Amino acid sequence: MPSDSDSTPEPGLGAVRDEDIVDVLPEDLDLAAASAHYLLPNNNRRRIPAALYGVLAIGAAALWATQRDTSAIVNDGFGWFAIIVGAFSIYGFVAGRTLLIDETDALTTANSTVGFAIGHASAQMVWRGWLSRPVWRLLAYSTENPPAKRALVVVDGISGDVVEWFAEDNPEDWARSGAGNGDGAAGTERS
Repeated sequence: MPSDSDSTPEPGLGAVRDEDIVDVLPEDLDLAAASAHYLLPNNNRRRIPAALYGVLAIGAAALWATQRDTSAIVNDGFGWFAIIVGAFSIYGFVAGRTLLIDETDALTTANSTVGFAIGHASAQMVWRGWLSRPVWRLLAYSTENPPAKRALVVVDGISGDVVEWFAEDNPEDWARSGAGNGDGAAGTERS
């Protein structure tokens, strides 16, 4: 049985060296190639399915009202369907309020609230309460390296008011993880 060292490479494969092989991000994932600013879809897009549900509810109610006594297909289920889907449609219109505050505005509001200059931050749009009021939830760190403070701020997505916030000294042990020392190496634990 021949060993791997005895086999001869196929033509053209022996010319590839290890240093010629590099990792490259696909174009759609390359952030440096992105030229357009990303815009988060607005919360009012929820009104599109709400309108479709409303049309279905009206159609079912009309069939139930006009055909329930004369048709073998239309029964009281059409009435119940119209009520349930109609209620869901109304909820969709109420919950689909227009988002007036974007993540940049929410970050500006958070920066003026927490009492320190914000460095790294992360924003997430979430919904609050039974009526699904859109709010921004921001996790923010101070500008020092490593960050000395951190905060969690919730900003209303319609009015821009701060719903709640909390700031504290950063309890994370950055020295153990190697962050902030510039080499990216993990720290070692000493006993």
